[in-house]
Amino acid sequence: MLARVLLIDDFHPALEMGLKAAGFSVIDARDCSSSVAEIVGLLQTHQPDGLMVRSKCFVGQDILTASKHLRWVGRGGAGMDNIDDVAAASLNIHCFNAGEANSDAVGEHTLAMLLGLFTNLVKSHREVLDGLWDREGNRGVELRGRTVGILGFGNTGSAVARKLSGFGVRVIAHDKYLTGFGGDMVEEVIEEVLLRESDVLTLHVPLTAETKNWLNADRLALMKSHFWLLNLSRGGVLDLALVLEALSCGRLLGFGADVLSVEPPFLGDDAFMDVFNGLCENNRVILSPHVGGWTVESYQKISDVLLDKVLKLYDIPRI
Repeated sequence: MLARVLLIDDFHPALEMGLKAAGFSVIDARDCSSSVAEIVGLLQTHQPDGLMVRSKCFVGQDILTASKHLRWVGRGGAGMDNIDDVAAASLNIHCFNAGEANSDAVGEHTLAMLLGLFTNLVKSHREVLDGLWDREGNRGVELRGRTVGILGFGNTGSAVARKLSGFGVRVIAHDKYLTGFGGDMVEEVIEEVLLRESDVLTLHVPLTAETKNWLNADRLALMKSHFWLLNLSRGGVLDLALVLEALSCGRLLGFGADVLSVEPPFLGDDAFMDVFNGLCENNRVILSPHVGGWTVESYQKISDVLLDKVLKLYDIPRI
């Protein structure tokens, strides 16, 4: 038996099957709660070499030190914001995710939200169901000829750019940690140009100390007098109260978000719920429950990518 792997979240069966076929011992604890105490107990009992998690809990120092044999942590999704990677590095625990597995899904969801805002699709759908047939009030605008700005040009940001290639738009992108990606598909620009020239700004960055509330009042002041905003990264990269204010004054023409700073939002405090309810009442807002990267196809691709990375750690060829 090569090593023990503890699964504490839901994964496609292909992951468990692939690990077992390669000789790993798999402990299936996907039905466990999100209680840190319970997860620590599982780690202490089974002493796994690897831990597979999605978003069930924050993997902090207490979890990372619960198994004396823990060598790696794999996250089924993009980003590492629910893993204390600094503590993991200090413990020589390798952390990895499957960001490349759901980039196409997030890219398509981004386009769906953008086109939905431009065509008033959600608003007009609700009105038709309510017996209202308002053609003029739902006159849309076209994407062609506009400038779409992408913050973050990793797996998802680049997927969005590829999917925009047939829409006749100018695509610009900025990434603080990545350079040299400009070409026929996208123009690489500095942050100030991204803010000043984007008709549509879509956010695709991880949540870190540097990106928390990235879209603040100062950056908002640099943007065009009218623009659209999408957030399919993490809720904490912008201030929702600022977004609601920009919508209310007409500065922001539309807002689409698959992520919120509190998920589910109904767990938020009164101040958060006031802002959330204000967004829900606005016809120029489209919200979805963090499902942008959660398609039928990505569900399996995430497990495939994680399996490949585990096998690579142990220099095992995939059968």
